Parts: sequence; structure tokens; C-alpha cells
Amino acid sequence: MPNPGFIRGTHHLTFCVGPAQEDYDFHVRLLGLRSVKKTVLFDGEIPIYHLYYGNGAGDPSTLLTAFPYRQAGWMGKRGTNQAKILLLSVPVDSISYWSDRFNQQGVDHERIERFGTERLLFRHPCGIEYALVGDPDPDTREPYDAIVPAEHAIRGAFGTTTSVTEQGPMDYYIVQGMNGEPLGDEGENHQYRIGQADGAGRILELVEEPDLHQGTWHFGEGTIHHQAFDVGTAENQQVVKDHIVGLGFTDVSEAKDRGYFFSMYCRSPSGLLTEFAYGEGRGFLIDETAAELGTHMCIPPHWEHRRPEIDQLEPIETLETVVG
Repeated sequence: MPNPGFIRGTHHLTFCVGPAQEDYDFHVRLLGLRSVKKTVLFDGEIPIYHLYYGNGAGDPSTLLTAFPYRQAGWMGKRGTNQAKILLLSVPVDSISYWSDRFNQQGVDHERIERFGTERLLFRHPCGIEYALVGDPDPDTREPYDAIVPAEHAIRGAFGTTTSVTEQGPMDYYIVQGMNGEPLGDEGENHQYRIGQADGAGRILELVEEPDLHQGTWHFGEGTIHHQAFDVGTAENQQVVKDHIVGLGFTDVSEAKDRGYFFSMYCRSPSGLLTEFAYGEGRGFLIDETAAELGTHMCIPPHWEHRRPEIDQLEPIETLETVVG
């Protein structure tokens, strides 16, 4: 039998937004996440912020990471065959707290039920769709206890929803490629679970929207760029790659050093860019202490000579004091 390797769950979720200040305010001041790391996008020649948010330690599966593209002027287009909604886990009895908080902050939102979970739908200022999901299962991830009280705070990724023209090709990728399990269908919505019992962010949802135009896949404001999955080790990362390549998805990238973890990428049949990442002890403490997380502008060594250019990125007014 083929060996698919293992996927624990989500490692992080990454998206392209507008102004950096707007994004910081949304994730830190509104959603109550910690600013874990301020660095730059490792790809391309144009300096672009890479902003990480998460729990107090920046643990895998709690991480949301943003590329602010307003200053560069690159715009994306939302559509089908593209990741559509970021799903974030909150305690099952916290939906009312968040609805009240959004009302106080003037944030438009909609309260719905889907796949047996109560959800709040809302949008990032750049237009990306989010949902807070009242997770009925125990979530042992430690939340960031600061702006939002710990009992109601976001735990991390619940998963994503991807817009597809049809379910079948992505069903094959999830079930055969990622060893996923179909959980149920509600009309045009389909839910799967991937990963191991000790993982988090294990839900993948599809929504069939064949009448939408194709969404963009390049970097551009207003779009979700990729979902990263935690594969634990370098050895297992290669096993996962070999299995997916063996199914015919031959465009899986080589491992890329992202400073805080190593990543491989594969474009799925739905258009969702899937990343397979592992850290092996690197984490965010290689260039900041735990207490200092998010308080420096951390430049990768191969870009250090370009710090004067990076210093021209828009300033961000932060709650924490940032140096360098």
C-alpha cells in the first residue's frame, strides 16, 4: 500500500491584504491576537512586509500571516478555484461575546449555522472573508490572553473554505493525497477532516460556485494565498511529497527555507495553494526571545544589505514597542 506520510493539521494561514496598519489593527486590536513576528516576504525583489499573528508563543496552527500589498499597488481578484474563507476556532459558547464585540466596534457580521457549528461571518477591511467557528470539540491550544479575555479568545485555525467549480477533483486530492475523511454535505457545501488527533485546524471545506469567475493566484491585495499544513519533520515532508507526486501532482516544489520553518508547495486541483511545513525546533526564537516576539524588524540574512529599502515600508503604530 502507498505511504501517504502524515499531516498533523494546519500550520498557518497566509493572505494578501491592503495597508499594514489596517491589517495590524484588525488582527491585534480587534481580534486580540499577538503580533508574533515582523519580517519581510522572502520571494521576489520588492520589499513587502510579512506580518505574523498568533497566540503568545506563536505556536503552529495559531498563526495567521499577512503580506500587505497596498504600498506596492498589487491587487488580487476573488473568485472560484481559490481559497475563500479563513475559519478560526473559538469556544463554543463565545459566539455571543464576539457578536457583541463586533457590534461595539462597528463590524458587520452575520450569525449562521453550518455543519452543526454556530459561526460569525465577517470580513477583513481588504475584503477577505473570515468566520469565527464555535468549536464543540475541546481545544487545548493556549490563547493569547490580552485584549480579549482568554475564555473567549481565538484558539487558532479551524480550517478553510475553498470555492470550487466542482467537488470531484479536490475530493480526490483531499482523500487520496492528504488522507482526508469526508464528514458531510450541506447543499453546495462539503466538509472534510484531515490530520491527526493531536493536530489542530483539521477542517477543509469546499463550496461549489461554478458561476463565479476564476480568482487570481498571484500575490495581490484582497486574496488568500495559501494554507500551510504541519508535516512535523523533514523526512515526513519528503514522504508526503513523494506520495502526492506519485498521484500525478508533479509540481510539488523543493523545500524552501522560510527562516522559521521549511516549506514545500503544491497547487491543488481547487486552486488552493497547499504548503507542507515543518520547523524542527527553529520557531520564532531564533532571532527574538519569547518576551521580545514581535518587537523587532527581523530581516533574513540574505536581505540584510537591503535594510535601507525595507526601512521605506510604511510605519506601523503598534501596541508593543518595536525597535530596529
